[in-house]
Amino acid sequence: MVTMLEARLQTQQRNSQETGLWSSGFGMKLEAVTPFLGKYRPFVGRCCQTCTPKSWESLFHRSIMDLGFCNVILVKEENTRFRGWLVRRLCYFLWSLEQHIPPCQDAPQKIMESTGLQNVISGRAPGGAGEGQVPGLVKKEVQRILGHIQAPFHPFLLRLFSWALLRFLNCVFLNVQLHKGQMKMVHKATQAGLPLILLSTHKSLLDGILMPFVLLSQGLGVLRVVWDPRTCSPTLRALLKKLGGLFLPPEANLTLDSSEGVLARAVVHAAMEQLLVSRQPLLIFLEEPPGAQGPRLSALGQTWLGLVVQAVQMGVIPDAMLVPVAITYDLVPGAPCDVYHSLVPLGLWTGALAVLRSLWSWGHSPRVCVRVHLAQPFSLQEYTTNARSCWGSRQTLEQLLQPIVLGQCNVVPDTEKEQEWTPATGPLLALKEEDQLLVRRLSRHVLNASVTSSAVMSTAIMAALLLFKHQKGVFLSQLLGEFSWLTEETLLRGFDVGFSGQLQCLVQHTLSLLRAHVALLRVHQGDLLVVPRPGPGLTRLARLSAELLPAFLSEAVGACAVRGLLAGRVPPEGPWELQGIELLSQNELYRQILLLLHLLPQDLLLLQPCQSSYCYCQEVLDRLIQCGLLVAEETPGSRAACDTGRQRLSAKLLWKPSGDFTDSDSDDFEEAEGRYFRLSQQSRCPDFFLFLCRLLSPLLQAFAQAATFLHQGQLPDTESGYTEQLLQFLQATAQEEGFFECADPNLAISAVWTFRDLGVLQQMPSPAGPMLYLSPTFTSRENQEKLEQFIRQFICS
Repeated sequence: MVTMLEARLQTQQRNSQETGLWSSGFGMKLEAVTPFLGKYRPFVGRCCQTCTPKSWESLFHRSIMDLGFCNVILVKEENTRFRGWLVRRLCYFLWSLEQHIPPCQDAPQKIMESTGLQNVISGRAPGGAGEGQVPGLVKKEVQRILGHIQAPFHPFLLRLFSWALLRFLNCVFLNVQLHKGQMKMVHKATQAGLPLILLSTHKSLLDGILMPFVLLSQGLGVLRVVWDPRTCSPTLRALLKKLGGLFLPPEANLTLDSSEGVLARAVVHAAMEQLLVSRQPLLIFLEEPPGAQGPRLSALGQTWLGLVVQAVQMGVIPDAMLVPVAITYDLVPGAPCDVYHSLVPLGLWTGALAVLRSLWSWGHSPRVCVRVHLAQPFSLQEYTTNARSCWGSRQTLEQLLQPIVLGQCNVVPDTEKEQEWTPATGPLLALKEEDQLLVRRLSRHVLNASVTSSAVMSTAIMAALLLFKHQKGVFLSQLLGEFSWLTEETLLRGFDVGFSGQLQCLVQHTLSLLRAHVALLRVHQGDLLVVPRPGPGLTRLARLSAELLPAFLSEAVGACAVRGLLAGRVPPEGPWELQGIELLSQNELYRQILLLLHLLPQDLLLLQPCQSSYCYCQEVLDRLIQCGLLVAEETPGSRAACDTGRQRLSAKLLWKPSGDFTDSDSDDFEEAEGRYFRLSQQSRCPDFFLFLCRLLSPLLQAFAQAATFLHQGQLPDTESGYTEQLLQFLQATAQEEGFFECADPNLAISAVWTFRDLGVLQQMPSPAGPMLYLSPTFTSRENQEKLEQFIRQFICS
């Protein structure tokens, strides 16, 4: 009993000491410096030079790199036409009155007069209304569907909402930063008189409110935003339509032979044509809304993008300018700490309560920083013309990997992986199969551009350090150096960071944002010990650290591939010097990288469709050499890698177009057989190698545990039911082993879908709906163990 009382007293003292550390600024005397963005940063966001070379050259000038940043929510007296003490107090209201809002056009009448819609109403189009239906009733139905899609926006309501939003954003955020050079590129693109289509990531429901405010403040007019009906209640939908929102009617997703579906799709096409002809800017989210569990790419976003592509191909507009967009936050506002929540429609009163909670927490919690990224615009017509030439043969994951997993084959097929998890909806299914493929690859290409142009925030860097390098704790003095090192490594890879300022203040600000997942303990030397809180909070840190993965993805894939190559030769716990003895041939590295690329989901990799896997393999190998993890090893009797003097330039061309890998490339790969590498023996390499491997460990651990679960799962079951079984198994394993990073619903879904593509699970129709069965090939325990062993070779413990 005395021991229990002493332990409880020590716990209370430690908790009170920790609370005092948070409130006293870590016990350090630091100058309060608000994190802000510096002027000199890597300029990111250039469009693809392979697919859009003319846009890459014409819509960019190097002088725009030095324009710096602006805080779009910082509105002062100088931002209005008036001066005086009263103006300084009413500057938000006066600013909202001065914003240019174009007059509302008679869009409903022009939509009704659309040729395609008139053909459907008169019955001249297939599936039209001419089969015994009264045209007057059909027109009423058209007006009802059109009212579901959009509504005329009210200038007074827009100004009032902009004023209220400006006050709210200043209460919630420290700043909302935008690069002036990126904005200048967008302004230059609008001078061509073409409609502007913004294609964005989707981190928060605030994105759809924040982006129209940013564009309105920069003089680009009222932005039309495509909203997901699942995220809004009917009352909130009515308000958002008055502010420029667009919604897809549910009838548009009906079957292609349904008359109601034909009519609804015709109305949607007519509304989109009118919007594009009037050159109103449009915002489409390419990612699923936050909280939605499923594929990363949004089916709704691809549907609206398909409407834009179809309008350009039909000649409704000559072209459209596409702008990849991303919004990044230190912490996503309003995101629950529980990652197991599902998507719930947001009502008007629920939204009002969320705003009140945000305002109440204004003085009780640190505010976050926001970055808005506008990548370089490019021509849709130019992309459509050039992208079709990059299409090649593809095979399913089952054809590519299953024979290798089971040991039936050792050669990786020379083809790309075909993997599509986003379902096609009604309007997209109405397109030709070739156009559907174009829309899917365009959306993946643009989302890749959005992600690579996003800045890495301080919380992502801190979460990665605490989760993958110092999960048992780290002293604050050491953490300062690690934070600076990882920031420099991120900048060296051409990725921007969303912060600057004094190092100690940045770390203090970041740790205060992560205080729910981090504990601070004072030690007797006067330093502070930073320890991640064990438990489900590690899953939240894993989600934050995933924002850093795109900057190190190539190196992480390469490190895991090297780990897989050494798995059969050297014990994983063996010393680094022993692993450095092994020679790694370039062909073996290529093969391991390809195997891992095929295993990892496309939603994670987001490789550009114009880039082949073999090109990416070479990029991964180059990155490992550049960062110092691999060094070239000259074998006896072979020509030095740097000796180019004896090569016969006349024998064959030493260059090939990017992505052109045909049978003629076999000579190049035969030449690579004599190239060997070793792991570098520099002192920093072991820690960096482990850090890179652990960046992919949550996903790979989830896959490995899913393979372990095959003989325990209750099959047959529905897809959602089996996913819930797997998630419960991941959570139970996390409680036993403490590996909470992989106990994530999205990772469980990715594992189930990957195993379905790999042929481990089979989907069969049944009266109750599609059911998952265990494939006959993997009913044997031997093949299940082969699958688990194949996955675990890439995991570095």
